[in-house]
Amino acid sequence: MIYLIIKKIYYYILIFYWFFFVRLYLKLNNVDYGKGCKFYGFPVIQMGKNSKIFIGDNVVLCSDSRFTQLGVNQPVILKTSENAEISIGNDTGISGASIYADQKILIGKECLIGANVKIFDTNFHSLKKENRRYNNNKDDIKSKKIIIEDNCFIGTSAIILKGSTIKKDAVIPAGAIIKELKN
Repeated sequence: MIYLIIKKIYYYILIFYWFFFVRLYLKLNNVDYGKGCKFYGFPVIQMGKNSKIFIGDNVVLCSDSRFTQLGVNQPVILKTSENAEISIGNDTGISGASIYADQKILIGKECLIGANVKIFDTNFHSLKKENRRYNNNKDDIKSKKIIIEDNCFIGTSAIILKGSTIKKDAVIPAGAIIKELKN
């Protein structure tokens, strides 16, 4: 019984700590965020020059396995390259996802993004076979924005690739790989 009381007090202290220090961390990294956001653990933020990250009202970022039933393999990671943008709509919940924008990733409101989801709008490397490892030419590394509309549920460990559009109210199964549809 005493253990449960101590554990509960410890969790309240953690939540209080994150309430203040994650907000400070976001401010220091020039991340815009709305009212009522909750943070369970510290997210990882890395922004390229002239890039933007916007987190809407009442967003929950869960980076600590003790605060989600499924658990997470990593903290929430939000990274942008130069001139890129990540926008997360109001009332969205994200658990341990890794989101990387080379151009733009727009996540609607009231979305649920499950544990360990990966969302990135770039190939990261050239697909040309010559000098692939060292080729940093932006023209050879393909990127295309991602749009996730309102009220989408993206299951655990799903991967959302460049150019994808996920329509309103969609459910993406756990482990799915979503990529751009070619016409």
